[in-house]
Amino acid sequence: RMSRHAKKLRDQDINPCLAETDATTKCMNDNNYNKDMCTDYFLKYKNCRKFWHGIMMQRKRSGVKPEMPSAEERKKILESMG
Repeated sequence: RMSRHAKKLRDQDINPCLAETDATTKCMNDNNYNKDMCTDYFLKYKNCRKFWHGIMMQRKRSGVKPEMPSAEERKKILESMG
């Protein structure tokens, strides 16, 4: 049974970087937890977090709720950016 926190991290509407999280974890598992082998994955995850954090802060300042766009809304945002 997953804790509430673990469930939140697995929820696509809450965690915009789920794919990056999973890819990083898989890389670490596949490479015997050698971080050096997974630098690209860590970078993608970090960039993802930075990007969505910026969007979230912008929405917060504008009074938009929820502050984190839903998975569907995020898809549209990314598509509009090309």
